[in-house]
Amino acid sequence: MNQPKSLEEFWEVNQRYADQLKVLRETILTCGLSETFKWAFPTYTLKGKNLIAIGAFKDHFAIWFFQGVFLLDSANVLNNAQEGKTKAMRHWKFDSNQKLDLDLIRAYIYEAIDNHKAGKAITVKVDTSYQMPELLEKELRNKQLDNAFYDLLKGKQKEFATYISEAKQEKTRLNRLTKIIPLILEGKGLNDKYR
Repeated sequence: MNQPKSLEEFWEVNQRYADQLKVLRETILTCGLSETFKWAFPTYTLKGKNLIAIGAFKDHFAIWFFQGVFLLDSANVLNNAQEGKTKAMRHWKFDSNQKLDLDLIRAYIYEAIDNHKAGKAITVKVDTSYQMPELLEKELRNKQLDNAFYDLLKGKQKEFATYISEAKQEKTRLNRLTKIIPLILEGKGLNDKYR
């Protein structure tokens, strides 16, 4: 199944949980959050900061708390979104037969809002250091390409350098170089289309 590309499409393709998702959505919106659409999911923000998202899957639907690590979780309903990878995000899964405890859900949402207002957040420091591959370094002798490359954020520079370096064969490195030059000149990162 293709990922939905809009809020409307998200609600259309998730008919299996339509009633529960509608109630969950309305509950979140009554808490004063704004609804947006990011990463193929309805995402709820406060002053532009992501606090909560809703997801629907084959066997369950869920609510994610982006900084859920700070929630007290008195009902013991939250799980780490990806053990070993995720630092702050926690999710609460529901199945189609489960009755939603709206008061409890609201309590978790309001706690997440209060935590945000109190400045509680885990920020992940991203390592932007990289080794410049020789092949890319040679191409950067072109002044226009060099300027465009160094105008990019360090993280995007690292994406391009790593993309070239990780290729095992020279032919693959050359193909990748050909692919990234237009992106660099346009000021786009390698993975911008996924963000």
